[in-house]
Amino acid sequence: MDAELERWKAAGQYFDYLGFDIFYRVDGKPLGQAPVLLLIHGYPFNSFDWALIWPTLVERFTVIAPDMIGMGFSDKPVPYEYSVHDHADMHEALLAYLKVDSCHVLAHDLGDSVGQELLARYEAGDHAYGAPIIESITWLNGGMFNETYTPRLLQKVLSRTPLGDITSRFQGSPVARRIMDRTLDQMFGPNTKPSPRMIEQFHQILDYNDGARVTHKVGRFVTDRYAHRNRWVRAMRETLVPMRLIDGPIDPNSGKHMADRYLEVIPNPDVVMLADDIAHWPQIEAPDAVLKHFLTHVDRVIEQSERV
Repeated sequence: MDAELERWKAAGQYFDYLGFDIFYRVDGKPLGQAPVLLLIHGYPFNSFDWALIWPTLVERFTVIAPDMIGMGFSDKPVPYEYSVHDHADMHEALLAYLKVDSCHVLAHDLGDSVGQELLARYEAGDHAYGAPIIESITWLNGGMFNETYTPRLLQKVLSRTPLGDITSRFQGSPVARRIMDRTLDQMFGPNTKPSPRMIEQFHQILDYNDGARVTHKVGRFVTDRYAHRNRWVRAMRETLVPMRLIDGPIDPNSGKHMADRYLEVIPNPDVVMLADDIAHWPQIEAPDAVLKHFLTHVDRVIEQSERV
């Protein structure tokens, strides 16, 4: 395994979620001595997506970052019904396990859908494990409105057709890797393409625990976006939780078109558009800008809460 990934994994630990081992990292200020920040990663990788902004975050927060089941260094069971609802259950279970009763949330991609589910539960008072207070939410590029979301062809094929099951045995092959590499290339901006080492890290994360067997099954979360769209959007429209969207505009999946829809749908929207050449992975492509806009948002929330 790549040395950087090995260090990331060695710094983490595991907790039991319904009989499965879930990898997570807790770092930064001790619990109770700083605000808690929950990082919710996207598909199909893991908490390592946050590595470039991690050093700054742990100076300010108690940072909690799990790998969702089926991804990263967590268990990847094959006979399993992966869903956004279950991912949200896992995050609640981890917060309850760590005795966290409130947190800020920073989410990306699939993590946005999990964050929407957590917000909907928070608004309805309907939780699987505990009832953590959501202090704020910051969204990065993700498919928050399925009517605007435009997934790549590979994701459509793997997650929304029977070909996903048929081709899963070939995932990890040289041909499958080349297809994945082309898809990844499309998701990064022209000036922020991943290096060969980063591409190899991505593949190692996917392949860990024979993850190629389940990548397509995890990707079926896109169907949950249709099933729960109205409930999630209603919660976003009605909540008093401070929210900010930080968006990479040339993301083909959820770039400026998603931010424009956010501006149309969400009352009093707080949207920050990044530089014109930033795409789907803002925390990797523009880490300094993401930190700046995220910390500005959270600092304002904390300052307002202290005045109350």
